[in-house]
Amino acid sequence: MSAPLTPPPPPHERSSRDVGRPPSDGQAAATTPHADEEGPAAGQPRHGWWYEQDGPGMKAEIREAAVTAVAVALGGVLLGVLWWWLAPRVPYVGDMAGDGWVVYLKDAEGEQSVGVDGTFALLALGFGAVSALAVFLVRRRGGVPLVVALAVGGLLGSVLAWRLGVWLGPSSDLIARARSAGDGVAFDAPLKLGAKGALLAWPFAALVLHLGLTGLFGPRDPEQSPPAEPSGAQPGA
Repeated sequence: MSAPLTPPPPPHERSSRDVGRPPSDGQAAATTPHADEEGPAAGQPRHGWWYEQDGPGMKAEIREAAVTAVAVALGGVLLGVLWWWLAPRVPYVGDMAGDGWVVYLKDAEGEQSVGVDGTFALLALGFGAVSALAVFLVRRRGGVPLVVALAVGGLLGSVLAWRLGVWLGPSSDLIARARSAGDGVAFDAPLKLGAKGALLAWPFAALVLHLGLTGLFGPRDPEQSPPAEPSGAQPGA
């Protein structure tokens, strides 16, 4: 009598005789997980706080913020020139007093000194508005690094404009100026910023206008619709 035939194992199950054998190439390919299941494949974009899926990433934002701060600060050169050109002149007078000179204001009740500070503040407000509009038009997405760069650039630009205007203005040696002008002859006082708070006009105006433009015309986040209920589910179940 012949022995009964043993039925072959199912195609997806391994028999006891196959235990310990290395899998064939076909089985290895079938059991190897794809790159999408374990992680991103080589060359695919990374995700995380440094690389964002919906934006340029924190690294790119910091780079753009640095460029923005430098570009805004360089605008202080133009602000300094305009301040030196448009600011009212403060007249001084020098008189001989024995062997020395006495220098004093020609018009003690004049408001030229206030006008110097006011001119700087108004120009700084205008530069803040222009810089905020330019930054918003170039990059509408905004972001915290960009806002910080706008404020820092505005402050640096104000300081640069202040020092440049003082350098372009008349000399601060009043005695030498009085001697050069002559006894009793009026001469222009050196350009001076009395109210140092005017240095904050540029960054303040830039921040306020940029936040307003971003809130009114900036990109909106897509609204998320509630998940659809399964077709077989009954309401109230």
